[in-house]
Amino acid sequence: MKWDTKRFALTGGIIWAIILFFTTLASVYSGYGRAFLNGIASMYPGYSISVGGSIVGLIYGFLDVFIGVYVCAFLYKKLGK
Repeated sequence: MKWDTKRFALTGGIIWAIILFFTTLASVYSGYGRAFLNGIASMYPGYSISVGGSIVGLIYGFLDVFIGVYVCAFLYKKLGK
């Protein structure tokens, strides 16, 4: 199977976005993961532990991990040659 950098990055971005979205919602209603999410809030401008913040986190989380995984996968392919 051929290594597809874009698909790999999309997978990572989607997974992290969903995790961040549901963790934020869980924290809004139960306080779960509040310390972790406060750290995330310090990195993502506009993000807060709220229902609206879960949407902002979904977007930031996807973009952040998509770019990071894309760069890593790209370098992995180039260094493997």
